[in-house]
Amino acid sequence: MGVDLTDLVPGKETTLVDLNGKVIAIDAFNTLYQFLSIIRQMDGTPLVDNKGDVTSHLSGIIYRVTNLIENGIKPVFVFDGKPPVLKAETIKARREIREAAQQMYQAAKASGSAEAYKYAQASTSINSQIIKDSKELLGYMGVPYLIAPSEGEAQASYMVAKGAADYVGSQDYDSLLFGAPRMVRNVTITGRRKLPRRNAYVDVKPEIIELKDILDTLEITREQLVDMGILVGTDFNPGIFKVGPKTALKLVKKHKDMPGIFEELGQTIENYEAIRDFFLNPPTTDDYSVKWGKPEPEKIKQFLCDEHSFSPERVEKVVERLEKAVTETGKQKTLSAWF
Repeated sequence: MGVDLTDLVPGKETTLVDLNGKVIAIDAFNTLYQFLSIIRQMDGTPLVDNKGDVTSHLSGIIYRVTNLIENGIKPVFVFDGKPPVLKAETIKARREIREAAQQMYQAAKASGSAEAYKYAQASTSINSQIIKDSKELLGYMGVPYLIAPSEGEAQASYMVAKGAADYVGSQDYDSLLFGAPRMVRNVTITGRRKLPRRNAYVDVKPEIIELKDILDTLEITREQLVDMGILVGTDFNPGIFKVGPKTALKLVKKHKDMPGIFEELGQTIENYEAIRDFFLNPPTTDDYSVKWGKPEPEKIKQFLCDEHSFSPERVEKVVERLEKAVTETGKQKTLSAWF
């Protein structure tokens, strides 16, 4: 999801240790999709409790967010608010893609096809119960969250620009279009991961991307970066056929405005000006409070073990790690940094 600028936006490799003490405003929906897509059984089946409810996202939150806190990182989850009207067609198209992928997944799983895992990932969706449970678990862990007026990534970018956070945590490059000075990718999926359908593993490491470095390297403005994104395709438009990041870069440098680009290509993008304005002036708010609290061990255990069938032994161990991480001065400097 989001604009694809991979070819032009290299990251600077870092480690979780190097991010000690940093506040990361995490794009909640993006991260939940990652957890739901990656944390699955070999045949693509997500983790579920004894009621059949999906729990992959809860596993990701308790184990991977605890890992961040152990490394002295201060996560803040930013959830999407009301989706913009511009996103309506994208939401509809994604729903249709997920429904088709779900059918293909069931067929591939029944036949024992190695393609099952791929289709399972493509069918990933987030519902209101997943969001509710995620917020509840974060609250018990003492991890703050807030709900954006609209796009969570826009609010997270605004928080970094205002100095309320150090980085946006997301896999998507939309943060840069929304004006985030700094973002970090792979922060919630760091570690050794098996490649789907292959007997091979990769080490996934965090990557820092700074907006100023990108603009200086490409010799463009943020406005031109937004135009590039729109040409390639964003959450609000499909882009122009056969225009990738490199072609988009050439076009925005060659022409002073988008109408000139459209004239050369013989194509146009509906609502271009509205999409551009949304990236440059998205709905954000200063009406929020970020405060880290103490974990509530018994509530975590009851929620995960009693309500969602997690292993009591495993939950006990991770809760001990979480409590130690929050109170251990060697990793969190002082308690005043948290409370």
